[in-house]
Amino acid sequence: MRITIIAGMNIKKILKNYILIIGGSVVTAAGIALFITPAKLAIGGVSGIAVILYHLFSIDVGTAIFVLSIPLFIAGIKIFGRRYGYLSVLGTMLLSLFTSLMGYLWGFEGLLDYSDSINTLLSAIFGGLLIGFGTGLVLRGGANTGGTDIIAQIMSKYTPLAVGTSLFFVDGLILLSGGFIFGLESALFATLALYATSVSVNYVVLSIGTRYAKTALIISDQHEKIASRITNDLGHGATYFSGKGVYSQKDKPVLMTVIPNQKISALIAIVKDNDPSAFMIIEEAHEVIGEGFNSLNSH
Repeated sequence: MRITIIAGMNIKKILKNYILIIGGSVVTAAGIALFITPAKLAIGGVSGIAVILYHLFSIDVGTAIFVLSIPLFIAGIKIFGRRYGYLSVLGTMLLSLFTSLMGYLWGFEGLLDYSDSINTLLSAIFGGLLIGFGTGLVLRGGANTGGTDIIAQIMSKYTPLAVGTSLFFVDGLILLSGGFIFGLESALFATLALYATSVSVNYVVLSIGTRYAKTALIISDQHEKIASRITNDLGHGATYFSGKGVYSQKDKPVLMTVIPNQKISALIAIVKDNDPSAFMIIEEAHEVIGEGFNSLNSH
């Protein structure tokens, strides 16, 4: 019975990952084919190089993305394992396919009239958001869309940088190259698009699919009463840490609890009712795993 349950959970997780990879590839392709390529925005990465090659030599953007990504698959396989490499190939193939398909349908002409620079600005914003959102979905599915996404994930693995921030730095060189080819205005718009991409990636990777919560650290002489009400009124647990006041040199227990956003005002009210002079630190908890929140089995 246990084996059956675990197998069912694994199948559900695998299916969820494939849905994220496919859906993310479609969204990313839309950003590239319908906004970034027609606006001549070399936003960095393999897609940025593909945009340059398309406008210089009329090379299909989807095909260029796939061919340019092949050398990077080897690095991804060595760092993250064969399964990662397989999913990366899948993600890149899907991105290439959907990009080429959308390019075939719309001829990489986009949806806007680029004789007006305001439309280039709109393409930079919405194209960047779409690419970041789609890439984030693919990353949550355990793969990537190829290219410098792999480099960014490697940087994120071995440095404190978030994935979106890593993408921003890695893609900067390609953005500058696009500036030399398409001009300063294009480079500035591409910078805006790249920033929108990084923000969108970070938002999806760190936020979507999780339950936003806050971590609260409470120092109070009435810590026992506060802990009791957290458990009984809010239905959440709490943990004590040993602390010592620097000035008073007295031992002061530090109460830590993790509370969903919708209950944080109730927590503040509980602390205020029991000890108006209490000291509190409240900060964001982007991912909470365990009892009362996301199960470890969902990861």
